[in-house]
Parts: sequence; structure tokens; C-alpha cells
Amino acid sequence: MPDVTAELMFEVLKPIQARLAQVDGKIDETKQEILALRTSQNAARQDVTSVFQEIAAVHATLVRHEGRLDRIERRLELNEAPVR
Repeated sequence: MPDVTAELMFEVLKPIQARLAQVDGKIDETKQEILALRTSQNAARQDVTSVFQEIAAVHATLVRHEGRLDRIERRLELNEAPVR
């Protein structure tokens, strides 16, 4: 059995070190992709929130107009008579 020397260990560890450097690079890429996805998700969430707020504002306006229309109809006595 050959003697295990520091030189032999160094030769074995060199490829391992290179692979670890590749793994570190891939992890960094993955972190960047996750960060980009998170940023995109936050933008989409803000868009949905904005749309929801706009719909709520339109709904509030419709409710207000409906109330005004009801008052106008009562004032002008335009209420429909019940059908017999």
C-alpha cells in the first residue's frame, strides 16, 4: 500500500476544492434568482393591492350614487307601484 503523503492528499483535495468553488457559485446564482423572484412577487402583490383599492373606490362611488338616485326617485315620486 502506498504511503499517504501530503502531496498525495493535496492532489486528492484539489478537485474537491474546485467542485466546492463551483457549488458556491451555483448557490450564489440561486440566491440571486430567489431574490429576483421575491422582488417580482412583491411587485405583483402591490399591483393586486392597487387593483383591489381601485375596485373598492369604484364600489364606494356606486353605493353613493345609488343612494343619491334613491333619494331623487323618492323626491320625484318615481317609485314603481307594485304589480298586481
